[in-house]
Amino acid sequence: MPVQSAKPHSSVQIFLVAVVCGLLASCSSSTLSDSAVNPVNWITPYKVDVIQGNFVSKEQVEQLQVGMTRDQVKSVLGTPLMASLFHADRWDYVFTLKRQGIEPQSFKYTVFFNGDQLERFAGDTMPSEAEFISTLANKRKLGKVPALEATEEQLKAAEKPSFFERTPQKASAEAAPVPNGAAATTYPPLESIKP
Repeated sequence: MPVQSAKPHSSVQIFLVAVVCGLLASCSSSTLSDSAVNPVNWITPYKVDVIQGNFVSKEQVEQLQVGMTRDQVKSVLGTPLMASLFHADRWDYVFTLKRQGIEPQSFKYTVFFNGDQLERFAGDTMPSEAEFISTLANKRKLGKVPALEATEEQLKAAEKPSFFERTPQKASAEAAPVPNGAAATTYPPLESIKP
């Protein structure tokens, strides 16, 4: 009698793996690598947004005035990203934003001090807070937001006390009857009562 293999599906699995490997190898050839036909191009990994530095808004820049102290500038703009020992009278605020599918954005603003007093400030034209938030808006459009109104039945149900708000007397009165006329089991309290 001929001996049959214990795993008849193993040869089918090996064949399928070989076919998939052959397809992927043929798709990676140089003629198809940039093609939309290539299934490898259908899958794009998610790239997380990278935000680095201190965002300085147009509203913050408008609050700067010549003669402010370092502490006042720090309270308006925040801690500088770069403060050098070699350039003690210069603070640089740099902000970069890298998002998938969008050109990286970079902003730089520099403030100069004379001693402890703000002497001058210059840099890129900064966006307002509203403009910046609009650039962060997600591309995904969700469906229409449903109206947040409760029906009369939902309001009436909300007026009834919840299970945890009921007193033990009310809860025992509302308890379901014990089947077959058996006596209800009572348990001692979980915590001892101290006088």
